[in-house]
Amino acid sequence: MSHKVAVVEDNPDNRMLVQALLEDRYDLSEYETGVEAVEGLPDDVPDLVLLDISLPEMDGTEVLQWLRTQDALKDIPVIALTAHAMAGDREKYLSIGFNDYVTKPIVDEDVLIDAIERCLNQAS
Repeated sequence: MSHKVAVVEDNPDNRMLVQALLEDRYDLSEYETGVEAVEGLPDDVPDLVLLDISLPEMDGTEVLQWLRTQDALKDIPVIALTAHAMAGDREKYLSIGFNDYVTKPIVDEDVLIDAIERCLNQAS
């Protein structure tokens, strides 16, 4: 059975790219905003969340904080997916509770898939 991965990303092009890279490997669910994710995730619990940082209304760090307060969701690995790739960002995101960090644009799909597999293996 393939793992279920939730993708929270407001940019349709990025969503399509992630879908193209991952749909053969994982069962994907998609959310366009942090608010949609908060509404949908409790009823459709994934094995892992790919979470964009720059989201309208409720950004990725706020979604992460919310996830970590939900009993059914708090242990799910969450990978930050972000165009913010400045020095210190990786450490910053890992220190606030993300399990891993992948920068956009995704140029090498192996980087994303390796991060997902690492997180899933640590979680199981």
